[in-house]
Amino acid sequence: MKFGKEFSIQLVQEWQDAYMDYNGLKQVLKQVLHLKDRQQEIHHPLTSARGSFRRRVSLYRAFSGLTSKCRLGSPRKGDGGGGHVDDEVILVSSVDDEGSEDGKYQTMFLMPSDEGGEYELVFFRKLDDEFNKVVNFYKKKVNEVMVEADELSKQMNAFIALRIRVENPVLGGANLSSIHPVDATKQGEKFNRMETIQEVEMSSEEQPAEGESGRHQQAKADMEGFRPPSLRVLDHVRINVEPESPVSTLKGVLKTTNDKRFSKRELKKAETLMTQAFIEFYNKLRLMKSFSFLNQLAFSKILKKYDKIAARNASKTYLEMIDNSYLGSSDEVSKLMERVEATFVKHFANGNHRKGMDILRPKFKRERHTITFFLGVFFGFSLALSVGIIVSIHARNVVNSPGRHQYMENIFPLYSFFGYIFLHLFMYAVDIYYWNRYRVNYAFIFGFKQGTELGFREVLLLSSGLAVITFAGVVSNLDMEMDPRTRSFRAITELVPLGLLLVVGFITFCPFNIIYRSSRFFLIRCIFHCICAPLYKVTLPDFFLADQFTSQVQAIRSLQFYICYYGWGDYKRRSNSCKGNEIYRTFYLIVATIPYWIRFLQCARRLIEEKDSDHAVNGLKYFSTIVAVATRTTFAQIKTGNMMIAAAVTSVFATCLSTYWDLVKDWGLLRRDSKNPWLRDKLLVPNKSVYFIAMVVNVILRLAWVQSVFGFTDAPYIHRKALTAIVAVLEIFRRGMWNFFRLENEHLNNVGKYRAFKSVPLPFNYEDEDKDL
Repeated sequence: MKFGKEFSIQLVQEWQDAYMDYNGLKQVLKQVLHLKDRQQEIHHPLTSARGSFRRRVSLYRAFSGLTSKCRLGSPRKGDGGGGHVDDEVILVSSVDDEGSEDGKYQTMFLMPSDEGGEYELVFFRKLDDEFNKVVNFYKKKVNEVMVEADELSKQMNAFIALRIRVENPVLGGANLSSIHPVDATKQGEKFNRMETIQEVEMSSEEQPAEGESGRHQQAKADMEGFRPPSLRVLDHVRINVEPESPVSTLKGVLKTTNDKRFSKRELKKAETLMTQAFIEFYNKLRLMKSFSFLNQLAFSKILKKYDKIAARNASKTYLEMIDNSYLGSSDEVSKLMERVEATFVKHFANGNHRKGMDILRPKFKRERHTITFFLGVFFGFSLALSVGIIVSIHARNVVNSPGRHQYMENIFPLYSFFGYIFLHLFMYAVDIYYWNRYRVNYAFIFGFKQGTELGFREVLLLSSGLAVITFAGVVSNLDMEMDPRTRSFRAITELVPLGLLLVVGFITFCPFNIIYRSSRFFLIRCIFHCICAPLYKVTLPDFFLADQFTSQVQAIRSLQFYICYYGWGDYKRRSNSCKGNEIYRTFYLIVATIPYWIRFLQCARRLIEEKDSDHAVNGLKYFSTIVAVATRTTFAQIKTGNMMIAAAVTSVFATCLSTYWDLVKDWGLLRRDSKNPWLRDKLLVPNKSVYFIAMVVNVILRLAWVQSVFGFTDAPYIHRKALTAIVAVLEIFRRGMWNFFRLENEHLNNVGKYRAFKSVPLPFNYEDEDKDL
């Protein structure tokens, strides 16, 4: 694999703009190479290969009389002021820059008059720009992690004091404030369980390194070994371990607070939050170390390419400058990693180094061939069963039979529910495939636990498995209808879809660690958050799932039909009395608006918390859709001229607002002043026509409601239920397309803000900091 491709794979996608532009520098070198080859052909048309070698030798000898000054404009140690013949090409120095604290690096190219020298001059200018960009970004991130290290040290002080208070009532009793921290430490040594949390004081002989700031020294000292915290620190902190729930939200609205409690429950939750904070902090340090290494390696590779193309030897000088720069010489990140490892192993793994490192280090997913194998098996089974269904329908002549209408009214809605879920899973698998192809970090955006996210093969496996059991249910139903021995057992044949629904529900809520339990529980948790909106803080997975529900209105109505058909005993009579029931018709309207109400309430909560007017407009969009869906559903039941006008007007308004929001806000397109006209500045798909086609298709599919308002459902050539299913399928397809561009835009926003880590809530708040706020 070429280094450029390997470099693009290993970099942190959200930081890609901060890495050196390896491909851009390669393009400049290609111009230098092209000029060198052209000049070589002009001067040596018949002996180009041999002339190239002689030219390189002559260039090398021509530079042998010049003096080298490399590191920061001064001679290197050991040069004696004379220098070496291979360091005569460039002069690297550090110049003062008003926008930077420590200045920036600048290279002077000493051979601009040579053939192609102007391109080489452009190369070194771009090289300097890239290096200064990398150094400044790295220095900024180091300063950030130093501040975070200081905060983590304060959190650890409070955590250790809490552990002493909870696990040793003698030290944490009523006279806690009167116990000196040193005495408390001595008393704590009497308890075996406390041996794992006694701290080692910093050595007083350790002197701060020259030039290091006080904040950095304090952060290093805190992370290297926490001093025994005063147990009185608990008097000045508030424990934030209460998980977010509807109850906690209501308490926040009512401004009710609980007194400080120090129990094992609080200790356990605080330990969980601290563990998550350390894992995220360690992952950040690991990626920063990788950032430094990859950039240094990329600079080394590109400079060696320059030496080879230009027949010079300038890489040694530049690489020495890189080694002496902050990027190459800083060791704060490595030391912090060592201190985090030591602290975590000691306090959260009970001294077990292997256990502690297994928790700290990221879990990488392993591709398993069994998934591909079973995917092929299920896909083959689904094809065979679909052929069996077609044969059975043809054998029974279902299309032209008198019972066709009864089948479409009773059985088709039951099985169509699984068809909608299957298609949605299939579209999600396609989205994952293209997210991976264009390097969209969907696992980070959704907040999946590292190593548990499903790839497109796993999702296709689930969808094909659902297709197999669904088709098997349809075939068994048709076979029982065809067999004279089972035809009389009408109730049993009607129970096949219900049994299939129970199987899918059992798999979804199964508590055992099978069939991707972590992903199933993640989905269940998000569904619960949607149901309880707006009592939970709105996160991207929650409102993204609620948006999926807005495209599954027919599936939700199918669930309602399940309740009616089996709950009221219609399956025993093979009749459908649901539509004639007023309660069913009322809930038929209500369930269609539930997903939009969820999104409306989520927008309201975000508006209150974030004070962003965009959420008000988004909430208006969903409210207008609620009105449009309600009027269309009412028109389907009460066909009058006034209701048709109301349905058309409200649907047009909701469609215009939703289409605008899709294209401008969710996808970030239609930017008139962008580098890509009417799109956006950054695009992941290289073919721009894909975006214009997607916009047109999205607008067309947004108009699917037209068939329900202007009477297309009464077409004689297609059954009304089949037409409804087709419209639902088109909406699911539109949602799958929307998903890709929505996450692409979210990923590019993360890239623009260099947002590569999720924020982890900390368990302790210091009261003095709260007062400052």
